Amino acid sequence: MAVNTDQGSSQMSIVDVALAGRSYQVLIGGGLLDRIGELAGSFLRKKTVPVVADANARAAHGARLERALEAAGKSVVWYDVEPGEASKSWDGLQRLTDWMLRIGVERNDNVIAFGGGVVGDLTGFACAILKRGCGFIQLPTTLLAQVDSSVGGKTAINTAAGKNLIGAFHQPSLVLADIDCLKTLPDREMRAGYAEVLKYGVLGDAAFFDWCSQNGAPVLAHDAVAVREAVSSCVAAKARIVAEDERETSGTRALLNLGHTFGHALEAKTGFGDRLLHGEGVALGMVLAARYSARRGHLGIDEAERVARQTALAGLPSDLSALGLTADGGQLVDHMLHDKKMDAGTLPFILLSGIGEAFLARDVELADVAAFLDEQLRAH
Repeated sequence: MAVNTDQGSSQMSIVDVALAGRSYQVLIGGGLLDRIGELAGSFLRKKTVPVVADANARAAHGARLERALEAAGKSVVWYDVEPGEASKSWDGLQRLTDWMLRIGVERNDNVIAFGGGVVGDLTGFACAILKRGCGFIQLPTTLLAQVDSSVGGKTAINTAAGKNLIGAFHQPSLVLADIDCLKTLPDREMRAGYAEVLKYGVLGDAAFFDWCSQNGAPVLAHDAVAVREAVSSCVAAKARIVAEDERETSGTRALLNLGHTFGHALEAKTGFGDRLLHGEGVALGMVLAARYSARRGHLGIDEAERVARQTALAGLPSDLSALGLTADGGQLVDHMLHDKKMDAGTLPFILLSGIGEAFLARDVELADVAAFLDEQLRAH
């Protein structure tokens, strides 16, 4: 549950992620980087603090973070990570872990992950395996990372076979989501993160989807109240799901993958690069999941198109044909065969029986998915 607490002239939301024996808090608000000594000091037991930073995040906010840590009597040792999914690789993991060993990171230390989902995933996985596990603190600087990837303990790297196929569950010690960091995000990155905001409404909260319909524009325009409400609502929703199904064994946490099976296939086809950002892939994947749900009779076509309409209004891709892919449905389905949810040769899909009502379908024929994708490639 998110709890609002007054902090001088600003407000901070606190979300508890309640896990057996290793619960932690997500703090959400403006100006949190400036208060890191106060908010995270108990986790930083040494004078020198290792910070793994996205190069863009460091350029935009690194000086502020360093000043705050110095004010708390700490010094920073930086490790820069190039932006983009290519950094989440075997080579990137080896170089980072070698650096952590070289500077003497110990099991009881906490390494700071400062940036978006790429840095959070890479740093979290490195900390999961270094000396069989050390701590880390998430300082997410993108909307996508603040509402989704920084919470829940999924860490991973990419391989030639697909995205996030090598990884571990490793929960952070603390998450500080400073919404002021979002002000320097390019508009496209902000919209990509907003796709994950919409996702929480579509998969499990019709009232929040309605809220997004009314407040999407203020969120994208960096209205502080709207952004904090959006981030807090999404983190609270994810915290409830993670507490129920931390390691994705009951099927509940799998619902968070709404849009990802389609989206990851599209990312793979477009080369995991700038042609289609992760959030854009999730947005289009969510629309495809809604339309495929309608095709199967689970969801009304009007509701499916409502999802598509809200996605398009946010400036996100909502039509597969507009991507201009040189592929057919069968080739896209081939990419899905590397999905982590594959079980005994079958691939469960996250589908919808209504807005706010996602479910796990285990009876989907991939040939039918391929035919559906062929139709979508030719549509509009």
